[in-house]
Amino acid sequence: MESVAKINEVPNFGKKVVSVAGREVLLVNVKGNIFAVENECPHQGSPLNAAIVKEGFISCPRHGYRFSLVDGRCAEHTELELKTFPVQLSGDDILVDCS
Repeated sequence: MESVAKINEVPNFGKKVVSVAGREVLLVNVKGNIFAVENECPHQGSPLNAAIVKEGFISCPRHGYRFSLVDGRCAEHTELELKTFPVQLSGDDILVDCS
């Protein structure tokens, strides 16, 4: 796991783009739970850093496709899945595994 940011850099319901192992990863804070997902919608590649986060889902700003922050699944379009990455907190550090 790689340290990618400090917890205070991702405010509640906020997002932060980081680079992990050559990938652009989006960190999302939902009430202290940190999620890490690829920063590109699997539908048409729209960046998700402008996405809306609500009720455990992230919605693509282009077409509104909603993906679970937990497992990346899209209920409306089951053929699409957003890549998610394991996250661990170590003190103030956010660790992400992109292997």
